[in-house]
Amino acid sequence: MELIGMLDSPYVRRVAVTLHLLEQPFVHRPISVFSAFAQFQAINPVVKAPTLVCDDGRTLMDSTLIIDHVETVAGRSLMPREAGQRQRALRIVGLGLAACEKSVQIVYERNLRPAEKRHEPWMARVKAQLAAACAELEAELAAQRVPADASSMTQADVTAAVAWRFTQELLPGEVDPSSHPATARHSQAAEALAAFLAAPFH
Repeated sequence: MELIGMLDSPYVRRVAVTLHLLEQPFVHRPISVFSAFAQFQAINPVVKAPTLVCDDGRTLMDSTLIIDHVETVAGRSLMPREAGQRQRALRIVGLGLAACEKSVQIVYERNLRPAEKRHEPWMARVKAQLAAACAELEAELAAQRVPADASSMTQADVTAAVAWRFTQELLPGEVDPSSHPATARHSQAAEALAAFLAAPFH
């Protein structure tokens, strides 16, 4: 398998970390959808990161769908089986992905749209959504123990940690770590694990 995309994307990174946790061999090709558009387009005409090139040459996209395939190949899942635990994990994954989505919208608005064309009411709304996602995530993570090692990591743990690191790196000062101590501790513990170190944010 080949994973296409840059690790400064939370979506690419959550796939890479998952592949490492599931001990699935893959080649990472850090191709940018911006600076290497044509090269990426030759692999996937949709130019969407992450893209996974499967062993049979077919391409998959969207991190959640790629992870579904990877777990099928691995024969095991990072999602809990028990209904209540799985529901909670799905909630945390959703909150983490929402934080990623809103962070990306803010980054794109700031970096890609000319200042005179920015719509401040829209930016205020997106920032409020990011704040809400992070507050809800903090409440969930405050109610659980930090994963002790890789064997206890769930997809909820992965996504929450990746989302927090992305938001802190791309939007410094937007979400105050002192107001989200459980999320910050969770991310710090996760980032020390081999699977995260093997897929560093950059």
